[in-house]
This record gives sequence, structure tokens and C-alpha cells, in this order.
Amino acid sequence: MSASDGTPGPWLSIIGVNEDGLDGLTPAARALLDAAELVAGGRRHLDLVKSLGKPELEWEVPFAASIPKLVARRGERVAVLASGDPFWFGAGAALARAVAAEEMVVVPAPSTFALAAARLRWRLEETATLGLHARPMETLRPHLAPGARLIVLLRDGAAPALLAAYLADLGFGPSRLTVLEAVGGPRERTRTTTASGFDVTEINAPVAVAIEAEAAAGATIMPAVAGLPDELFESDGQLTKREVRALTLSSLAPRPGELLWDVGAGAGSIGIEWLLAHPATHAIGIEASAGRLARAQRNALALGVPRFDLKLGTAPAALAGLPAPDAVFIGGGAGEAGVIEAAWAALKPGGRLVVNAVTLETEAIVLAWQGKVGGSLIRIAIERAGPVGGLTAWRPALPVVQWIARK
Repeated sequence: MSASDGTPGPWLSIIGVNEDGLDGLTPAARALLDAAELVAGGRRHLDLVKSLGKPELEWEVPFAASIPKLVARRGERVAVLASGDPFWFGAGAALARAVAAEEMVVVPAPSTFALAAARLRWRLEETATLGLHARPMETLRPHLAPGARLIVLLRDGAAPALLAAYLADLGFGPSRLTVLEAVGGPRERTRTTTASGFDVTEINAPVAVAIEAEAAAGATIMPAVAGLPDELFESDGQLTKREVRALTLSSLAPRPGELLWDVGAGAGSIGIEWLLAHPATHAIGIEASAGRLARAQRNALALGVPRFDLKLGTAPAALAGLPAPDAVFIGGGAGEAGVIEAAWAALKPGGRLVVNAVTLETEAIVLAWQGKVGGSLIRIAIERAGPVGGLTAWRPALPVVQWIARK
């Protein structure tokens, strides 16, 4: 199968299928399936169309191991079955990395999110949608706020109870949970409970849970702006404090799709808040201490950004070979020889470099660099009220000199 210019034509069909199987397919999807010489998919999907008697390629575990076998069938008419919309937490994205767009045809079906929202009469554009098949529960954390609505896809029948326990532990025990099993098919079943009183048993996959978030008294709600409370971070004291962190994030100015280098990550607070700014941001953290690196990893997981790529190493050597950043923050190690040089050289044109200096020695280095390449300098001085001998007085924190430079 090829186009008139000799380039490969469509040989792969990616067909969205729901629990109603063949009955729910559009005429276009059914025609592609009928013409297929091979049908690929998970066991559950293959069973939905088993009556056609087509040769099968069942996905292996992990799924990625099956892709070369699928690509090896190029030239045959191959139909891949995927849940609902293949490009919404489905197999479509992985297949698109291996097969050119002009070689495939995609026919989506209503997603589980759409079906669940229809059952609940929810506005889908106002609902957070997450796939947690292979992601930790903590991914939910940034989305949890009183009144929030979420629909999450879970890996198996045991996962809803784990989800309920996670919500209850965070102080969201009163949240209303609707468990939707095999939505869209003859086995569909819907049951409602709360996170703290979760009593749903014998749950069958595929399963989704709709969450109407409600917080108990004392629950910690993550703010939607930079400058999370210091108490949310596990720390040994190596932490950019809330006020300075908020100013630093403002200077770094995260944008969707951009990559940050967090050099001297410490507790990981700057990289974590960079990632929280938008789901399409990326961050690499470099930390010389294995203990602090592990602590930063725990913080990233607990605050819902397990995608933080934290690496053990010492700058500048640890920076070699990393993808070019759009922004660099140096909170520790700026005084080490070659660190600022390496960061500045790697920074993309138009990128931002932000250095926070606390010691006079590091401040002198920052001043020299500012004189060489320009940028702005800010001196941040913060005082906090605290007890002094039974009274209250202002206690100054160490001042920070912040240098912000655009390449």
C-alpha cells in the first residue's frame, strides 16, 4: 500500500472501541476492521471483536515491547483497538512515535471521560481528567480543592480503594466518589460513596472514578500561585523560603513547554513550583547530596509532580550533555568555578538565568557577571515577627541578592 509518489500509504488503523464492542462502532470504523488482516490490542479489546475471527496480535507487558512486532507487519492491513479516544491517555501517542502520520488512519470513539461526564451530567470542560494507570496517586494533589471535579481512569478494581484512602489521608475524606465500571457497555455499573466511608467492593475493570472534592476542617489546600507554604516541603534547612521563592519563580517566568535547570536543587522547591506552574513544563534538578536528592524526590512526589527529573551530581560537570534549558536557576553552587559559565553557555537564546546569592563571595561573582553580560539586580530583605523574651520583635532573614539575566 503506497501513495502515487511511492511513499507508504495508510496501512495501520487505530480504532477506538468501547464496552459495547462491535455494536458501538461507526460505519467507518467497522469498514476498517472488516478489511483488516490483523487485529492488535489488549485481551479485553480483542475479546470484544472476537466474533469476527480475525488473526490477533495481543499486547505484551510492557506495551512498548509489542510496537516493533506491530511495525514489522507494515504492508498488511492492521487494525489496532484502543479504548475510546486513542489519543486521550490511550495507546495512540506511543504508536504515533513509531508510525508516520500518513501511514495511519485514526477513528476515535467517545472517551471514558465523555461517557462518565454524560452519566453525571457534568460539564467536561470544567472537569479535570487524569489517567492513573501507570502514574502515582499523588498526581492528583495539585487538582484537589473544595468544589473541584475530577474524573480519573484507574488500572484495576483494587485502585479505587487506594484512591479513597489517599484522599482521606489528605483531609479530603468527605469527598463524594462515583465508581463507574465498564461504562458504555452491558456490564456498566455505577455506585457512589465517600472517600472516608469507602465501601464499594467487587469492582470490575475497566474502572473510572469521578471525584467531587470536599475538604474536611484542617485539610491543606495547595495554592494556585507561586510561593507554597514552607511547611509543605520536607527540608533540612536547605530550602528557598516562601517569599524569596515566589519572587524567584516570577523572575524565572515559566511558560508552557519550557525546560528549567534547577542547579543545587536542595529540597527541590524551585523545580517543583516551576512544574506546578503548567502541566507542559519540564525540569531537571542537579543535587550533589544523595540525601537531599532523595528528599527532593519525596517532595516532588508528595506535591504531585513526579515528572521532576532529579539527578545526583555536582555542577558544572553534571550539566554536560543535558538538553538545553529555557531557564536556569542557581540556588546553590554559584560560587563554584565554571558553574555560571556552563549555565550561561547552555542557555537557549532568549532564555533566563536567575542566581540567588546569600554570601558576599557569591554576591561578588554575581556583580562581576552582571557587569559583563547585563541583567538586573534585586536585593531581597525580609523580616518576620517572632517572640523575643515574651514579647514580639522583627527578626531579619539573611538578605538575598538576585541576579536576573536574559541571554
